[in-house]
Amino acid sequence: MTKALDIAAIRAEFPILAREVNGKPLVYLDNAASAQKPCAVIDAMRAAMEGSYANVHRGLHTLANETTTAFEAARKTAATFLNAASPEEIIFTAGGTDAMNLVANSLGQEMAEGDEIILSVMEHHSNIVPWHFLRERKGVVLKWLDVTDDGEIDPAAFRALISKKTKLAALSHMSNVLGARTPAKELTRIAHEAGVKVLFDGCQGAVHGRVDVTDIGCDFYAMTGHKLYGPTGIGALYGRRNVLKAMPPFRGGGEMIEVVAEDYVTYNDPPHRFVAGTPPILEAIGLGAALQWMMGKGVDAIAAHEAALADHAMAELRKLN
Repeated sequence: MTKALDIAAIRAEFPILAREVNGKPLVYLDNAASAQKPCAVIDAMRAAMEGSYANVHRGLHTLANETTTAFEAARKTAATFLNAASPEEIIFTAGGTDAMNLVANSLGQEMAEGDEIILSVMEHHSNIVPWHFLRERKGVVLKWLDVTDDGEIDPAAFRALISKKTKLAALSHMSNVLGARTPAKELTRIAHEAGVKVLFDGCQGAVHGRVDVTDIGCDFYAMTGHKLYGPTGIGALYGRRNVLKAMPPFRGGGEMIEVVAEDYVTYNDPPHRFVAGTPPILEAIGLGAALQWMMGKGVDAIAAHEAALADHAMAELRKLN
């Protein structure tokens, strides 16, 4: 059994929901595009700005140490939220789109003309366009997986699409249009049996149900902060540790390097090798607060409440027919 949510109390945690639109209390239904922010997120970011802000992993002074601790605590929270094996498997990005571009540009360096990438027809543009760039640049082949009449992925059809040239399957964990949830664990098993890596776009999936990347077994999982009640400009990419260690970086700058000389450079270990320059510090702290807030409410309880709302909406809509 999941605990019941006190919806009135939760509404009170969102300052924006205190306003009226057209003379009525605001009911915000555009969360699939971007969610509003609870006080927990606003307060965490304000406290960091007002009390301890500094750059991270660069200084020895008090503020730098405090901010670095808060920044890395957010990484640990993201790892807990996704049930990653280690915080080192979490890369902070500029968002879900940036996370998928990271995989395309880094893993894509190892791909050659004729290598295949499987996408489904229900992918968001953020999980289509980066692969088209790779197609144009390196001559990889995009293979399209259709969905059933119910808007779902058929594992048998997925298996049939895999060939000896298939290197990656990049699939939505949950469609932002249809709401269909992909059988991620089964698809990962099928792909790995053929030596194919798997990336899931979790920008919707991470919001609407528990995600366990260890149980799924996927190689990559991308999520964005602003749909998870966190700030914009922040997301996270989960990558299996051994996969990340084998991937080259594609952005160059401070902190992603270990040694810089006139005739060579060496790179830091993951996750730091994939983040060049100053990261989105305040945004990461805000994302950590958002994930803590969600886990505090109960991810299963939130999903159960959403399902009840959907059932109620469908029942009422059927009365109109």
